[in-house]
Amino acid sequence: MPHYVKNEPGYERTDFEARRIRKAVQRARGARKRPTSVALDPGLVEELKREAQARGVPYQVLMRMFIVEGFERLKQAR
Repeated sequence: MPHYVKNEPGYERTDFEARRIRKAVQRARGARKRPTSVALDPGLVEELKREAQARGVPYQVLMRMFIVEGFERLKQAR
C-alpha cells in the first residue's frame, strides 16, 4: 500500500508557506525527466513490478535505476 504524507499525524495542522512552495516548484521544473519509450516483454514487466514492490519503489523508478547504473558501469569499463 502506498504511503501518503497526508496520512501522517499532524498533517492537517501544517501551515504551508506559498513562497517556499513556489521555490520548490521552480527547482522541480528544472529537474524534470524526458519521457522515453521502451518496448518490453509482458513477462519482464511483471517481474519488474514484483521486484519494485519488494523494494518499495514504483517499477518505472526501478527501471530507471537499472538503466542509470548499467550505463555508469558501461562508461567505467571503457
